[in-house]
Amino acid sequence: MTDPRLNTLRNWLKALQARWQLDLDSLEPASADASFRRYFRIASKNPNFGTLIVMDAPPQYESLDAFIKVDLLLAAAGLNVPKILEENIPEGFLLLSDLGTKTYLAELNIETADPLYQDATHALVQMQLASKPDVLPNYDEALLQRELDLFPEWYLNKHLNIQLTNLQKAQLTQSFALILENNLAQAKVYVHRDYHSRNLMVTAINNPGVIDFQDAVYGPITYDASSLWRDAYIAWPEDKVIDWVIKFWEEGRKVGLPMPSDFGQFYRDFEWMGLQRHLKVLGIFARLFHRDGKDGYLKDMPLVLDYAIATANRYIELKPLARILESTRPSKA
Repeated sequence: MTDPRLNTLRNWLKALQARWQLDLDSLEPASADASFRRYFRIASKNPNFGTLIVMDAPPQYESLDAFIKVDLLLAAAGLNVPKILEENIPEGFLLLSDLGTKTYLAELNIETADPLYQDATHALVQMQLASKPDVLPNYDEALLQRELDLFPEWYLNKHLNIQLTNLQKAQLTQSFALILENNLAQAKVYVHRDYHSRNLMVTAINNPGVIDFQDAVYGPITYDASSLWRDAYIAWPEDKVIDWVIKFWEEGRKVGLPMPSDFGQFYRDFEWMGLQRHLKVLGIFARLFHRDGKDGYLKDMPLVLDYAIATANRYIELKPLARILESTRPSKA
């Protein structure tokens, strides 16, 4: 198959070859994400950069504006994000510094978890401390609701072919209203929106490297914490999660972040925010499969469903939601 964008990309890199001492023959895929974006790695003889990353974001599908804006915002807050070295906005290409190949997901284990999450906590607090209103899009009720609606539309209806009864529809609507009420009552900060083990890179200096932040918004203070410790790709015992969330809460309060004085309230907020995210993620994973032909996320659905069921079962007002979720579990033969 021909790849016209790859030819366009090679031509752009050829024009940059001398300035960045690029080895054009070394260009190779680095990763792709759930959007239309993809990434390449290229070797360089530049003394400051052994390798560089090239982002390919087709302009008709993916704007570079948000990535550039948030990159500069997070860099100013002291986070380790890719440096933007070259821009080609009309064609949708960026040349970036390389944060390496070691993801948190690959490096996390029982020995490394505490220090790696300590670094991730510190970076998250730094980002939240830099927060100002009216800089990033608001994570408002309309957006939170649209995300929740992905659950019945794509997970229940499209993926499982489940049609809810009128009673179940009313219960789902009521559960969504309760979840949103909690989410919207939380203090607002900058929210990465995908702050988890696949988007944090283990780096020797200023760990972690932070990527995939272009969808950042201004919203609930527990959102990124729930992404991090109720991660769709790796699970931990509940006592470990509570311990890490306590450390985040303590560090945040120490530097003046607007967190509740009662940890019980903060943990409840963390759980309810995580539930909103997991319902959304079930819908997104189903949509990626049915609409976009990407089946790599199907294997992660059971863990996300387990998180959602466990949380809903812990709160009496969410029991009807727990029953709906439990009805979607595959029956064991």
